Amino acid sequence: MKSAFLPDRGVVKVAGEDARNFLNGLVTTDVDRLKPGLGRFGALLTPQGKIIVDFLITEAPAGHGGGFLIDCPKALADSLATKLKFYKLRAKVTVDNLSDDLGVLAAWDGQPAAQPDLAFVDPRNDGLGYRILIPDNLKQKLSDLIGAKLVDAAEYEAHRIALGVPRGGLDFMYSDAFPHETNMDRLAGVDFDKGCYVGQEVVSRMQHRGTARTRSVKVLLDGASPEPGATILAGDKPVGTIGSTAGSKGIALVRIDRVAEALDAGQPLTAGGLPLTLAEPDVVRIPAKQPNA
Repeated sequence: MKSAFLPDRGVVKVAGEDARNFLNGLVTTDVDRLKPGLGRFGALLTPQGKIIVDFLITEAPAGHGGGFLIDCPKALADSLATKLKFYKLRAKVTVDNLSDDLGVLAAWDGQPAAQPDLAFVDPRNDGLGYRILIPDNLKQKLSDLIGAKLVDAAEYEAHRIALGVPRGGLDFMYSDAFPHETNMDRLAGVDFDKGCYVGQEVVSRMQHRGTARTRSVKVLLDGASPEPGATILAGDKPVGTIGSTAGSKGIALVRIDRVAEALDAGQPLTAGGLPLTLAEPDVVRIPAKQPNA
């Protein structure tokens, strides 16, 4: 088993007697289904349905003061806390950025020998393993406890990229992407049966009308990697943008209808003059709607 402390991740805590209902009315995931030891994937959206910040969230046990702990990009932790306080109004909640004291250890490729208190399975993909919320100075001790070899965060990044799980700020831009475009609907990040939340109408409409035309996809690289942000071309026609890469694998944000047309026409894809292919070509095929009976 491997583990890596992720220096780019921070933790925001939301506590108080109204915390569960408060969060449930704001974010894409069903907070009512959370309990200690369980994690969920979700996001806070703009009213127009675009991602302000995506995150993993768990409920802290009573021994750790209860409340909810949000594993989010460290660079956005302050702004997330500020945004949540803006929505607080008269709700009996407290919001604190704990990122100076608490961080995130990822552990994968095996089962932990012990179950730390603030640990949960990453719900986005089975291969991503576990998240453990700990201070930086305990990363070696916790790794030893769970029977994991502590490695550099770059190894985790390569693992994430190989699994095709997008990362905000690299594979899509915050405040510029809808949840469907970043595959949140496929990564257990949107609960379509829960009540209202900010941006819910737009997300539900995209789900029921099948209007998502941009998607994050896994790509295979032949040789050198294009620069992140490089335009992907089918012939001379832009069809997407390259995101993060590691070795021969990468993630791209593409217009699936345009890529499908290019594949049907036998046009090669390039980014920065370098060739690339889709790891799973069928992912850009939009299933034909079935006629009503």
